[in-house]
Amino acid sequence: MGLSERIEGLRESWRPGHALLVIPLALIVVITVVDLLAPADIHLGPLLVIAPAITASFAGPLSAGVIGVLAVAAQAFIGLHFGILTSRSVLVQIAAIAVLSALVVFFCLIRERHGQELARVRSVAEAAQQVLLWPLPDRIGPLRVASLYLAAEDEALIGGDLYAATRTGGGTHVMIGDVRGKGLAAIGEAALLLGAFREAAHQHASLPALAAALERSVGRYQADFEPESEAGERFVTALLLEIPDGDPIIRMTSCGHPAPLLLSPGHSVTVPSLHPAPPLGVGGTGQTGYTVDVFTFEDGDTLLLYTDGVIEARGREGDFYPFAERAARWTDSSPEMLLRHLRRDLLAHAGGYLGDDAAVIAIHRIPAVDSAGSGLHHGKAAQSDGFRHGSGRTGPAREC
Repeated sequence: MGLSERIEGLRESWRPGHALLVIPLALIVVITVVDLLAPADIHLGPLLVIAPAITASFAGPLSAGVIGVLAVAAQAFIGLHFGILTSRSVLVQIAAIAVLSALVVFFCLIRERHGQELARVRSVAEAAQQVLLWPLPDRIGPLRVASLYLAAEDEALIGGDLYAATRTGGGTHVMIGDVRGKGLAAIGEAALLLGAFREAAHQHASLPALAAALERSVGRYQADFEPESEAGERFVTALLLEIPDGDPIIRMTSCGHPAPLLLSPGHSVTVPSLHPAPPLGVGGTGQTGYTVDVFTFEDGDTLLLYTDGVIEARGREGDFYPFAERAARWTDSSPEMLLRHLRRDLLAHAGGYLGDDAAVIAIHRIPAVDSAGSGLHHGKAAQSDGFRHGSGRTGPAREC
């Protein structure tokens, strides 16, 4: 191992808390020196217990123990210097510093054990997040994708918001949803819906059939697990999307979920006009009750899917987060940079705390030149797809 590698290893092992050990060491030296120079009727030795006490705030039990031993040794040195080491007063002071230092070390041990338990719990939560919310790939066919999840509950990584994407034939199906409520019940319902979507997306070709299948899954879950006290109060808003590889369109079916934002180069933001059905779990409407809205989604466009935790985030003055206005600033950014900007801006607006979980997905259609290597090409929308060209960017056509 070379000298540079050894230096780098020492640098990695050196924690910021180690540098703070200079403070209690300096306190021990200063208190000892001042006590030696002060008049005989002034005794500052008992103040040495401050050193191990403050060490506990940034270091572990070993460091606190070492500082405690040094504090006891300093008090003994003061007594030895004045020739009163064996006096009752000095012996009591030494014993008091030793006992208080031992208590500090004891509480440091308890804190360290609790920290280890919390770390294990967080590792389990991270594993659960990976199982429940599978990380979306950076690339899905001709699409670049990025996702963001912000949990409102302290120390939580997952909640009642959900999203998923899967390849089906010549396109991609995407779902984003929001379970009413919080806590373990919301997480359980989110897990059920995600599993149902991943399976049903490959069995049902149309979005209405997919929505009806998800409605049946949610209904069965509620019948088995919904408490009687919450009967009729549990539901899930969801937005289902189908993005064909070869056509510059996107099909959407909304089950009570907010419409996404369509970002185009040049700071252009459009809100598609949807015809939402009731949320999942309110009551099945059958396949004929779900509408498919079709919009243009051309090369270079970015679609922003989100949950209501984003648009309902309040600032210090009670104002809602102006999502569309802020997103317009970064229409030319990549999906990853776009969500990075939005995350920082959203948390700044909300003062660092969100009242509800928030999830955002950015879907960017890669220009044909960039996606040529994948063998995927984009053509113009056919009239049979239900698309109407008009003066607007999102002139909808409806499929039932």
